[in-house]
Amino acid sequence: MKFVTYRRNNQEHIGLIDEQNTSVLELRTAEEICLGSCIIPDRMLDCIAMGESFLSKVRQLKETAFSHSRKNEFLLSMEEVELLAPIPRPAKNIFCVGKNYAAHAIEMGSKEDIPDQIIVFTKATTTVIGPGKEVDPHLDVTGQLDYEGELAVVIGKKGKNIRPEEALDHVFGYTIINDVTARDLQERHRQYFLGKSLDTTCPMGPWIVHASVIENPNKLHIETRINGEIRQSSYTENFIFPVEKIISILSSGMTLEPGDIIATGTPAGVGKGMNPPQFLKPGDTMEITVEKIGKLINRIGE
Repeated sequence: MKFVTYRRNNQEHIGLIDEQNTSVLELRTAEEICLGSCIIPDRMLDCIAMGESFLSKVRQLKETAFSHSRKNEFLLSMEEVELLAPIPRPAKNIFCVGKNYAAHAIEMGSKEDIPDQIIVFTKATTTVIGPGKEVDPHLDVTGQLDYEGELAVVIGKKGKNIRPEEALDHVFGYTIINDVTARDLQERHRQYFLGKSLDTTCPMGPWIVHASVIENPNKLHIETRINGEIRQSSYTENFIFPVEKIISILSSGMTLEPGDIIATGTPAGVGKGMNPPQFLKPGDTMEITVEKIGKLINRIGE
């Protein structure tokens, strides 16, 4: 199941993408017409918080809605909708894991920079934009804007002190994040937050793939292309800290809640690590593909 947030006629809705990625089922209207009930919210955070009751309704709709006699009232083509970030305004800052691929840690420093403890920082909620939206180059603030393609985890069940073997039970689904970073700000301020939190620097999407679709998030191919050129290509099995470990560590003494988002780190191949460095320029197109999830495309504005 692939869940989207989209805009149509100046209103935001929650939808389910069909298997061919060609149409979107407007869940709230479909529920009213097909099931005669009205419990599905029009906000992704609220849907995730509903837990199993939301998923149960969606499963019922999958069985009936796509062949319903009135499907033209709630089944839309992708051309009719504007996809937004699946969670357009997260309830909290996005959790981010730094240097979670050894090769990336080395390209940013040396073998001594490979962490033996998890590195965590956050991105402000105002960074989030959806697929197809332009990233502000912030030319008055930075001259070293960089890309970072990442698998992102969306928490579905509240938990604290979660054991690794139970961690995936707390996952609602997975999406893609581009952790766009101002490297000069990151270096100047000797911490991550400012360089990671410029407006529009967290493209997310195009949807959330439900956890039931992905048996093992630690065995996915991830690739980033800039203007069609492959820059990053790796597998999440190269994580230093796998998804289960990340969730367990983050929840040690801190409660994770439905809708929390965790970006799991980026592979080697960022612009900063090239010789010479190749930073993003106005007009550049960024494409991030994660196996079993899809492709997130954004452009640097001019």
